[in-house]
Amino acid sequence: MSRAVNRSDVGEVHAEFYAAFEEGDLDRMSDVWAAGSYAEGVSCVHPGWTMLRGRDEVLRSWALIMANTTYIQFVLTDVETDVYGDHAVVTCKENVLTADEDTETGFLAGGSIVATNVFVRADGEWRLLLHHGSPVLNVVDAEEE
Repeated sequence: MSRAVNRSDVGEVHAEFYAAFEEGDLDRMSDVWAAGSYAEGVSCVHPGWTMLRGRDEVLRSWALIMANTTYIQFVLTDVETDVYGDHAVVTCKENVLTADEDTETGFLAGGSIVATNVFVRADGEWRLLLHHGSPVLNVVDAEEE
């Protein structure tokens, strides 16, 4: 059972976005995204995908992803939040683990994605307007250079 989300706190809504994804809960995911007059401007870029625009198209993509994801876990690092009136920008690094119950070991992949999440405050509640995730390739520690 999920706990009540304080939608007046952008950090809690940001965390709810990832919790909904980890749980594969499309209803919770839908509640995170902006609606009403913002619905047409809702946008999402999943890693390796083209831009999706419009609330309905974005939520269809999440339904597809969730239907095909057995297990996913996020460890967020480097989370930075900037609030500009009724808009907020949250950037972070998504350290991702995925698994598939059909494999012998259960482990499929791990990787990193940098994400930008833009929120809008409507009627005192923060809602996600844009999510953009980009895979991190060829990570080299500064010590190795």
